[in-house]
Parts: sequence; structure tokens; C-alpha cells
Amino acid sequence: MTPAVVLAAAAGISAAAALAELAAAPRRARRGGRAAGGGGHLGGMAVLLARLAQGAGRRAAPADLHARLAAAGTPLGLGVSDVMALKAAGAAAGLLLALPVATLAPGRLGIALALAAPVAGFRAPDVALRRRARARAARVRAELADVAELLRVAVEAGLPVGRALAEVGRRLPGGLLGAEFGAAAARMELGEPRERALALLLERCPVDGVATLAAAIGRSDRHGAPLAPALADLAAEARAQQARELHDGAARAAPKIQLVVALVLVPAVMLLMAAVLLQTLVNR
Repeated sequence: MTPAVVLAAAAGISAAAALAELAAAPRRARRGGRAAGGGGHLGGMAVLLARLAQGAGRRAAPADLHARLAAAGTPLGLGVSDVMALKAAGAAAGLLLALPVATLAPGRLGIALALAAPVAGFRAPDVALRRRARARAARVRAELADVAELLRVAVEAGLPVGRALAEVGRRLPGGLLGAEFGAAAARMELGEPRERALALLLERCPVDGVATLAAAIGRSDRHGAPLAPALADLAAEARAQQARELHDGAARAAPKIQLVVALVLVPAVMLLMAAVLLQTLVNR
């Protein structure tokens, strides 16, 4: 590897770090910039450039990015503009890091690498958000039956809906759905309308069971329909869904086990038998 390639790689890494620092500058400035007296002309310029980049990113952001952020649990308190700034930084970092390798790649492979790396860097935050949202949805489905059953018990005990949600959150502090229920109850206590609090809960937990629960609470508020039977049906359906998922997982695992046996265990046994037979023939 030539010195030029090493210097180019170092420049790419430094540029990626600088872009990440630029994207994080507004948040640090909001927390401590005023107390520090502005941080000098260089810090002020970085903050200004980052705010301009975030403003442009907010205007160019996809329409569903806010919903995807909410479904992912708003990691690190990031907003839409922050994610767009990270996407731009990832694209620039991917290009800068790929250039040294692209110069060494033969033929058109270098051009393809130089084009693919920025796209991969730009899409990396989307992939991370999607994986986090899937993991959260899986946790919510796993906890839904117990949470709905506990909420039914609280409602049947005579607690109002807001108090029942808070009680569920208090008794299930380690669960994701219980924590979201507690946060929704806290927003209601601060004066936020119940409909808006439930809508935000559904944004952060976009699962069919949570939508059914929010709809049942809405019907109970509007028409006075009893909430406990709907919660009991929801808990039963959630447990049935868990059983179906376990059955489907076991059904999908059987062909994989058979494939492992056919491709790994059977050839290993045959090789062992061949080795024993060969040793027997050699000894004769």
C-alpha cells in the first residue's frame, strides 16, 4: 500500500469524524453553548453550518421518517433533521473511505465501489432504524398478553383508564410496553388529551394489538362500552398469536435441521466409515 493511499484513508476517516461532530454540534450547543459563552468563532461556524444542513435535511426528509423514528423509539433523542444530517454524513464518509480502495480496484470495480459506498452510507441509518423498529415490535407482541391482562384487572378493580395505565407501567417497569403505558399515563396527567396520548403510544408501538387496545379505549370513552371484555379478548388473541408463532417457528426449524443433517452429519459419518474401511484395506 502506497503512502498516498494511506494518507487518503486517513483523510477519509478524519472527514467522517468531522461530519459526525458537525451533526452533533447543535445538540451540544443547546445544552451548554450559552453557558460557555459561545465557544469562539469556529464553534459558532460549526453550529451554523450544522443548523443549515439540518434545515435542508428537514425539508428533504421522507414523509414517513418521523413515523419510522417513533417506531424505533426515537433512539438517542434524534429528530428528523438529525437523521438526515447523519445520512448526509454517512454518504460523505462512505465516499471518502471508498476512494483509497477504489483507486486500487481493477477496471470498473473501482467505479462501482465509489458509487455504492455513498449509497450504503446514506442508507445505513435507515437500516438501523428498521432493525430497531422490528426488535421493538417483537418485544411489544411478546408482552402484549400480560400487559392487556394486567390492564383488565386494573380496570375491573374500578381504576380509571389513565390510572390503570399508570399502574401497569409501575408494575412492569422493565417491560417495553409497560414503560410506554406509563409514559402515556404521565402525558395524560400533565393535561395532554387522552386521544393524543394514545395516538403517540400507537406511533411508538405500531402493532395491531396496540391499535386494537387504543380503539377499545376510544369506544369506551365515546360510547361507554365496557373495556374489560375487550381487554380479555385482546389478551386471549395475543396468546393465541404467540402460540401460532411458536408453531410456525418450529415448522420452519424442521427443514433447517434436516438440511444440516443431510449436508453435515451424513457426509461426516460417511467419511469416517471410508477412513475405517481404507485403514482396514491398507492393513491387509
